[in-house]
Amino acid sequence: MRRHWQRAPLLARGAFPGFASPIEPAALFGLAARDDVESRLVARDGGRWTLRHGPFERLPSRRRPDWTLLVQGTDLHDDAMHALMSRFRFVPDARVDDLMVSFATDGGGVGPHVDQYDVFLLQARGTRRWRIAPPGDPTLVPGVPLKLLSRFEPTEAWVLEPGDMLYLPPGWGHDGVAVGECMTFSIGFRAPSRLEFLSAFLAAAADAPGGPDPRFGDRGRRAGAHPGALPDDLARRLHDWAVGWRPSAAEVDRFVGCWLTEPKATVWFEGPERGLDPARFARAAARDGLRLDRRSRMAWRGAGVFANGEALEAPAPARRWLRRLADRRALTAAECSRALADDGLAAILHGWYDAGWLRLDETPAPR
Repeated sequence: MRRHWQRAPLLARGAFPGFASPIEPAALFGLAARDDVESRLVARDGGRWTLRHGPFERLPSRRRPDWTLLVQGTDLHDDAMHALMSRFRFVPDARVDDLMVSFATDGGGVGPHVDQYDVFLLQARGTRRWRIAPPGDPTLVPGVPLKLLSRFEPTEAWVLEPGDMLYLPPGWGHDGVAVGECMTFSIGFRAPSRLEFLSAFLAAAADAPGGPDPRFGDRGRRAGAHPGALPDDLARRLHDWAVGWRPSAAEVDRFVGCWLTEPKATVWFEGPERGLDPARFARAAARDGLRLDRRSRMAWRGAGVFANGEALEAPAPARRWLRRLADRRALTAAECSRALADDGLAAILHGWYDAGWLRLDETPAPR
């Protein structure tokens, strides 16, 4: 982290010794057929590129070269992939995006491109040849459905085998080409831009209920000779509203926590088929423990606790347990026995269980 994170690429040979992919191609193809999973199909025919979005009922033959299937968020749908993603929790959860899997036939790839976020590229099956280039000319190839660099001048190249991993900081150009059939895991990290954040924040602020909403008025205005001119008083009032509006620190902090834990649009939760009433839930948790559902996003900052896009006002005794749940993504049976003695916390956790955010099982995420 000190030498390479957001500074320089790092090739780690044998980062995962004896690595075997937790997901087989057939299971990946099954995910790509679902409408709650984001997937893309990239193919190249000579110099012509095509891009299609899933779900996919049928895919090209695996004997056909030069095509790639990209499946996002596999960690949200498979326990083994979620466990692998948890190996990267040395970076705060709020920065983690998802685990994308790329399946490619011989020669398949998505062309030379740049990502504006950190990424670990873990070779899972077969081999892939990577070429990389330092940040440079961002000009893209025109008329192509992919953001391909028009001037890609690689400075280093390697062939990665299963268990090898390549880290790239934001802005580094890279081009990976399958050598035979292969699968590559891409562990990506969120890097919000100012425009992205402000667009979301201002939209939320505009929708939030507030105090009085003043409206422009111009009683006593005299008839003018230039109806096409913007009135000075109207322009000044709108200007004053724009530069005079200031959100409170609490409003910003609340939005940040909610926004950074908001699940993706393709994520939805399902509660247990046979739910438990609060008393039976407390007994079961004291016996089995609790863990966050693999799709749940949770964070805390100061006195604030945030889960799946919602802010929680929790009393101080409950915050200790909620912070532990966010850090470890699980509470043991013994911890649940003590934590659920707090009626307020018990109601919170039971509500999360009913919503599908929380499961009965004390298995923690690997560290």
